[in-house]
Amino acid sequence: MLSRKYRYLIALAQERHFGRAAASCHVSPSTLSAAIRDLEAELGVAVVERGQAFSGFTSEGLAVLDYARRMAAVESDFRLHLTQLGAGLSGRLRLGVIPTALTVVAALSAELARQHPQLTLEILSLNTEAILRRVQSFEVDGGIVYTESSHAADLEFVPIWHERHVLIAGARTPAWGLKTITWAEAGQLPLCLLTPDMQNRKTINRVFDGLGLCPQPGVETNSIVSMLAHVASGSWCSILPRSVLDNIGTPQGVDVVPLEQPMVSWQTGLVTLARRPRPVAVEALIAAAKQLGAS
Repeated sequence: MLSRKYRYLIALAQERHFGRAAASCHVSPSTLSAAIRDLEAELGVAVVERGQAFSGFTSEGLAVLDYARRMAAVESDFRLHLTQLGAGLSGRLRLGVIPTALTVVAALSAELARQHPQLTLEILSLNTEAILRRVQSFEVDGGIVYTESSHAADLEFVPIWHERHVLIAGARTPAWGLKTITWAEAGQLPLCLLTPDMQNRKTINRVFDGLGLCPQPGVETNSIVSMLAHVASGSWCSILPRSVLDNIGTPQGVDVVPLEQPMVSWQTGLVTLARRPRPVAVEALIAAAKQLGAS
């Protein structure tokens, strides 16, 4: 099993702070620091940049960290494999999800629970960049992203959903009560959109760019809940996947207006790290995603 020294190193990389890393490992900061110094003496290289506070890893330290993460992933897979040989697959499986897929991902959770009822699924709301980084550094088992974000050579992608976007309108906006609306017309409305770092916002911006438009939203947020609340207040409109509302319903004070001209859709699905053999947790995720995509 992986030495505690390497676990402390992984915690330090996650927390970027000696005190928080120690707390997450349930040890004192001095114990964590001593363990890392022991690791450096054992390996004969400096792992952590020296200073009053944590300031990063040396190049050798980054290589050690990559090794530690890989070994932790192998150990986790080994433990899951042992449970599968016994009473059935059990343990914890981690999934990063873009905010616009946080409602629809419940269908994947349900399919996974049907196939492996003893698994615990941890779902984290993250932007695309963070999801891909954590997948590639073995910090999550998989992620839900747009197809266009999954083309790196070390990634595998299983398509699950096709997303059609709609406009949601507040009661005091010009779009309230419309049967349909064009993208160009939507660009003239008071908008509340996701922040520019979100992949959904980038795809929306590309549609507007193609029309020669550059809307300036009055509100930007990284929370779908906040977006819905702003629209429900009556003063704003927004653009989001229809599936967000399909699972949780349309809030009071929100009108749903189909978007047209152009008719566009996006595909989302499961991204995992390409490994052979695949870890049992990843196999379980992929099997559930394929079953859901087929249905």
